[in-house]
Amino acid sequence: MKRRNFFKNTVKGALGATLIPMTNLSCSSSSTASVLPNSEQEKPYGNTNPEQWHQMGTGKKRRPNRATTLTYDVAVIGGGAAGMCAAVAAARNGMQVVLIQDRPVLGGNSSSEIRVHLNGVNQLKDGLPERETGIIEEMLLHNRFHNPQDAYPVWDHVLFDFITRETNIDLKLNTSAMRAIMNGDTIEAAYCWQMTTETEFTIKAKQFIDCSGDGLLAATAGALYRTGREAASEFNEKFAPKEADGWQMGSTVLLGAKDMGRPMPFEPPHFTIKYDAEKSHKGRNLIPFELGFWWVEMGSDDDIIGEYEDIKETLMGHAYGVWDYLKNSGKFPETENYALDWVSSLPGKRESRRFIGDYILSEPDLLSNKQFPDAVAFGGWSLDEHNPGGIENLSEPPSYFHEDFEEPYQIPFRSLYSKNVSNLLFAGRNISQTHMALSSSRIMATCALEGQAVGTATALCVKHNVLPRTLGENYINDLQEQLLRDDAFIPNRPAVDNTDIAKQAQLIFASSTSSGAANLLTDGWSRDYNNTVHHWESEGLPAKVQMEWNENVKISKIEIKCDTNVKRNIMLRRDSLENDFYTTGIPKELLKALDVEVRVKGTWQKVGSLDKNRTRLIKFDFDPVQATAIRLNLKETYGAENVKLFELRCYAS
Repeated sequence: MKRRNFFKNTVKGALGATLIPMTNLSCSSSSTASVLPNSEQEKPYGNTNPEQWHQMGTGKKRRPNRATTLTYDVAVIGGGAAGMCAAVAAARNGMQVVLIQDRPVLGGNSSSEIRVHLNGVNQLKDGLPERETGIIEEMLLHNRFHNPQDAYPVWDHVLFDFITRETNIDLKLNTSAMRAIMNGDTIEAAYCWQMTTETEFTIKAKQFIDCSGDGLLAATAGALYRTGREAASEFNEKFAPKEADGWQMGSTVLLGAKDMGRPMPFEPPHFTIKYDAEKSHKGRNLIPFELGFWWVEMGSDDDIIGEYEDIKETLMGHAYGVWDYLKNSGKFPETENYALDWVSSLPGKRESRRFIGDYILSEPDLLSNKQFPDAVAFGGWSLDEHNPGGIENLSEPPSYFHEDFEEPYQIPFRSLYSKNVSNLLFAGRNISQTHMALSSSRIMATCALEGQAVGTATALCVKHNVLPRTLGENYINDLQEQLLRDDAFIPNRPAVDNTDIAKQAQLIFASSTSSGAANLLTDGWSRDYNNTVHHWESEGLPAKVQMEWNENVKISKIEIKCDTNVKRNIMLRRDSLENDFYTTGIPKELLKALDVEVRVKGTWQKVGSLDKNRTRLIKFDFDPVQATAIRLNLKETYGAENVKLFELRCYAS
């Protein structure tokens, strides 16, 4: 039934339906005409076939056949941080993309269903982050503009807005990729089921990216994978167990508590499991309690996917048990006015399948900061291995936090595609790595960088008509350069894009300089790194930057990377933390207002303007011109006295 007709005719339609004698309905019946006014007879709504009504009344109606086949360039499975970034990267690089998510919301572990902080490289030894840029930063900035109240349900819709505004993405929520349909070692299609519409989708694509965590599509494709912990000897991992076993890090149930301003008694439900605080390791801190406890966790040494529902029920009991102890043990009077405000019904996962690529990333790679010729992403969270058994192993610390990193480590492209399924890539916790490497790289913003890498890779695969392995062997420079242009960062890998006309400029200068130098805007680095300055900063505002060529150059694109202070995190947090390392607001350093001019035949012409810029990477596209200079007129930031830029690029097309 069309919604418009339904609401228009609800009252009259309900009256007519009430008066129709159902037993007399037939093709020749005149009873309908005797009841409904002539005007309504001329405007039928819904299905007016009497046989249809007869079948509905007798239970003989068959379920509608809602099966369809759809074709795309790229299919992305999983709508967490990795999958969203993969879909956006592929779409922005010209691909027709479908994003398949088995939940009603996007965000994965960061969504309102689970509410894990979207951490990244914010655990380096010096205490400072080396925050991710690119698509994941765009999402976080989008949230800062649209969700200043830090509401997780709103975050869900901020992500929905971010994804659905991309015209090349077709989003399928509440849709599970059930199995791969194979043609030899190639995925030909994914059979999917959308629960809410009872629709079967056969999704055909040239490239498939599994960012679902558990990797059901990849597993049904026959992609090789591992589970559990490797023996220390296999990869020379000093923190791995002596012998391999099946243990996988667990899932967590989070909760939230709210101060109600009056005493709030608590009576535990029947499924509560008593928390034995006397046997619990001192690392299981109970204060603060408002945001719950990441260590209410359970892993498995066997089939962690098959056991998920049992684990969830047990974790619910443990979560309520910890809250019962806080409220009723008499040892925490500060909880008197607090009541549970939210308890997750969907435990956040950390580990299950890890698919095997042409390279298995391991603990020594991370600790030695191995430099990979095919590096496409980076990480830096500590080696944060949670103890086997989780909350049912109370005597051990909830996590060992084996070692922090002094600088970010690289992640190679060879760990992001399947060794034996030719058109399958992956990003997230299911990439080709050991259990120990996973203990660091599983963090969501790191997964997001992998997602942007594989999304970009699929576009290049289609462009060059090659498979991922061949792309890595023959076109890795193209992939790295495109990622750097799109504002991803690869440690120790500067951009050397020969198509960037800005590198041919004879002169770059600025109206004022307080630090750095204007010529650093073309040095290939998009941030200050390893204690080396790679920026230009004005002395006050307004300010100008000008670039000159001795001869006419054809220009139609100008791309600028400004400052968002990558040493300070902008993630959504449940505690809305505001300090030197976290901010709940828009970075004050972000450039807000500017315009761009080109000099054509001695005359300056404005080709672009922004008064509410919201991204670090600023792009201006315009009709091609023959110019001898460009000029940036920098007007305002979101609060900083000076404006800081890291990169200026120009292109002919």
